[in-house]
Amino acid sequence: MTARVGSPAQNAATDAPPLLRAHLALTRDAFALDLTLNLAVGEVLALLGPNGSGKSTVLELLAGLLAPDTGTVLLGGVVLTRGGAGRGAETAAGRVLVAPERRGIGLLGQDALLFPHLSARANVEFAIRVGGASASPELAPHRDVAVMTAPETGSRYGRYRSGHPFRARSRAAGRVDPSHQPHQLARSRAAIRAEADAWLARVGLAGRGDALPAELSGGQQQRVALARALAARPRVLLLDEPLAALDAETAPEMRQLIREQLAATGTSAILVTHDVVDAVVLADRVAVLHEGRIIDVGATAAVLEAPRNPFVAALAGVNLVVGRIVDDAVVAPDGRIFRVRPADAAALSAPPIPAPPVPAPGSAALATEPDSAPDAALADSVPFAPTGSGPAAAAVFRPSAVVVQTERPQHASPRNVWPATITGIEPGSGGVRLRTSGNPQIIAEVTAASVAELGLGVGSNVWLSVKATEVSAHRR
Repeated sequence: MTARVGSPAQNAATDAPPLLRAHLALTRDAFALDLTLNLAVGEVLALLGPNGSGKSTVLELLAGLLAPDTGTVLLGGVVLTRGGAGRGAETAAGRVLVAPERRGIGLLGQDALLFPHLSARANVEFAIRVGGASASPELAPHRDVAVMTAPETGSRYGRYRSGHPFRARSRAAGRVDPSHQPHQLARSRAAIRAEADAWLARVGLAGRGDALPAELSGGQQQRVALARALAARPRVLLLDEPLAALDAETAPEMRQLIREQLAATGTSAILVTHDVVDAVVLADRVAVLHEGRIIDVGATAAVLEAPRNPFVAALAGVNLVVGRIVDDAVVAPDGRIFRVRPADAAALSAPPIPAPPVPAPGSAALATEPDSAPDAALADSVPFAPTGSGPAAAAVFRPSAVVVQTERPQHASPRNVWPATITGIEPGSGGVRLRTSGNPQIIAEVTAASVAELGLGVGSNVWLSVKATEVSAHRR
């Protein structure tokens, strides 16, 4: 994996040590996780990756809800996890697994997980008592914090709930017994109540302290959950898709609120999300997970603007073709040529390979496999190149840069041109998205008027083209 600008590998010379350092290794059946990550003070790191890549498992390991087979977790130089409970673990005497409530790490998921029998204020008061925060949220030192969850909720964390040391539950009602909460400080109930109300005001719920969770909307419940998580003064807050359950109108408000409150409190955070907007708005850096490994890491803009794998490309809404740089093009494994910006090709240049035959005037610069073209005779005139041994690279271009025509285009400027068949039509952010045949599948975005004018539908044979100046190339 090549380090990007803003990645830990390139920032190693900085004097400030990371707040959180972790190496985690865990094997469960066919899944194996093995990664290292760092988190700076006040930084937000987003974990991106497809389902099953290990994102939520990482959060559970950091929160102390799971023990790794091997590895370490250090927070502010303090060992929270060392060794593990399984394969290759150190001797029992050398292992460390600090309980979740004593790690200084909080957790906020897509479900608010509020205590249903407690008011909004009482939910936040619980966190204040547990965390032992001072009356001034801005100045309070970080203290122990529980991973707090409601007793009857069926979330992915439910299996850890029954033995939680901060909750002595009535078997009949599942109620919290305040006498079992540690870190009780010599503070008046009025002071704790005032602090809880202050936190609710910060998340836009002033005057709603007496409301039970059932009396609040989903967005309001998540605001209470955020206030509760921050009121416990965690040194690191784990955000597991906190906006996934919110509607399209509520999510942007909550996203902005999380951003503001993380900045106001100086809280470091690790965010798991499938929404690229979450990463863009909230994260300073992005780490991309695939099959339990970090395959890319760097500043958010760098990772999203120059994706190195198909998942991130799809997340960022761009087309991506992987291959090798040869001369002024990225050559795909099947020999197809994607000509790119001259500056990008020069920056990633490699020894040239034998040039393909020069196409006749008007022939395509690039095509899908001949047997997938609308007209095999036309596809025969499209040049292909040997794969060569240039540096691995990815060609990236926006769907809106792809021109769709029903007849083969004639261009004076350098363009990539290839035949394809439309396999899907769906709404897009700027019009209509057309999915087309080929491997990789190329997506074009056009206006609804163009679809109607050209009479396009699933199964239509078309010609696609994109200017070389619209295609960027990035080393993989």
